Order: sequence, then C-alpha cells, then structure tokens
Amino acid sequence: MIETTGTHHVRLTVTDIARSRAFYGDVLGFPIAAESPGSPEDPVVRNDPMQLFGGVVFQANGMLLGLRPVAAATDRFDADRVGLDHLSFTVPSRDDLVSAAARLAAAGIEHGEITEMTDFGIAILAFFDPDGIHLELTSPL
Repeated sequence: MIETTGTHHVRLTVTDIARSRAFYGDVLGFPIAAESPGSPEDPVVRNDPMQLFGGVVFQANGMLLGLRPVAAATDRFDADRVGLDHLSFTVPSRDDLVSAAARLAAAGIEHGEITEMTDFGIAILAFFDPDGIHLELTSPL
C-alpha cells in the first residue's frame, strides 16, 4: 500500500484565468499562495510548471488549489466524462452553508438548495465555477 498523509493540491484546467481567479479569490475568498508572473498566452509560460503554466495557486485551508489556463475558450467541464466529478470543500457548520449560499447569490452565482444527507452526517451546497466545474461545500450536521 502507498501510505499517503492527505491531499497536497488539486489543479483545475480553466479557460479564462482572470475570470477564474476572481471567482476563487473574490467569491470564495481563497487567498493566493503563488501566481505566475508570466502570461498564459506565452507558449513557454503555458508549458512550464515552474511558471505555474501561467496560472495561480490558492490556499484552501490546508490544501493548495491551482488553476491552469490552458483550455480552449469554448471548452466546458463535463462531470460525465472520465476525470473529476466534483470538488467539495469542508465548512465548519450548516450555518456556514447558509452564509455561503447568501454570498453566492449576492455574487450572482446560481446554486442548489442545502441538502441534508443524514445517512452520511453531512449537508451540502452545490454550485458551479465559471467553467462549469461542479463544486460543493460540505458541513457536518
């Protein structure tokens, strides 16, 4: 068995780095941990992991969340294809889900209702990022 101690980072491929940077930074409130000084329009930057592929990395409470701006502008996420289904971030309480729903609504972000999954002891709030990537916030009940 490979012994792991947790998730270090997740990187999402996005179509528009400015739009996604604003969503994850301004709407979700994740602080920036590192940002590429180069432009993703530069092929050297776009293909260089040391330059974060022209993207940005956020600190998401113990996990790093990277955005890599290499997808075509017309591309959209599809949870029914092989790969990521969704990404869920933990919040401390159900009240935090209520607050998050209000924050998303104020930012014009559509979201689902808070769903209590009592058999699992959690509640979830589902929404989508600007590229249609399915995100959730999860709290204990």
